[in-house]
Amino acid sequence: MKQAPRSDTGAPEAVVRARLKWIVLARRHPSAWLLAVQLLGVLLYPSMENMPAGRVVFGVFGMAVLGLAVWVVRRSPLAIWMALLLALPAVVFSVAGVLLERHNLMMVAQVFECLLYFYTTCSLIAYMLQDHKVTRDELFAAGATFTLLAWAFAFAYSVCQYWLPGSFTANSVGELRSWTELLYLSFSLLSGVGLSDVVPVHPQARALVMLEQFAGVMYVALVVSRLVGLAIHKAGRMNAR
Repeated sequence: MKQAPRSDTGAPEAVVRARLKWIVLARRHPSAWLLAVQLLGVLLYPSMENMPAGRVVFGVFGMAVLGLAVWVVRRSPLAIWMALLLALPAVVFSVAGVLLERHNLMMVAQVFECLLYFYTTCSLIAYMLQDHKVTRDELFAAGATFTLLAWAFAFAYSVCQYWLPGSFTANSVGELRSWTELLYLSFSLLSGVGLSDVVPVHPQARALVMLEQFAGVMYVALVVSRLVGLAIHKAGRMNAR
């Protein structure tokens, strides 16, 4: 019986080609990986908070998201060195906070993560606007930009309630809101739904909330204007022919 051709590593060539296809597909769509991991985080975060080693798992998952964020920035016209300058301290302070059990170090890490997510958001917007074509990865980037904004403001809320305890109130007991509650608030505000039992009560917290509401409206306007502009550009090229 004739055997299937094999590569230098001993694996069948069909398997090798399939692996290479997935690797090429993954490299072409980093925004899709970032979006998928963040949406997975939405489902896993409630479980992480109730785990005995939840803080460690949360930190590892956060580092994976940071790595994907830096990877995504590589495709944008903005400088990757700025992303690394924000990501490295975030990882260092996060690991130190977990090992030393120092909440203040975790807050410093969240400050850098917040800044990195805002920077990655700007990078993805620049990536989507740099030409007159819409690729599949740019479509995923539109969704990843939304989730990055939600994460960035959730980190901003977490830092705010650390420095100003009682910044947010909710039906649940406790002065500090959990990460899931803050992320839920962020998604509610950014989407324009506004349906959340978490309410900002401190003036600075309300200021952050107003900024996110403004960012959500402007992002929708940006996406709509981008689509309209592309449609006009395409129609102009067809008429020119």
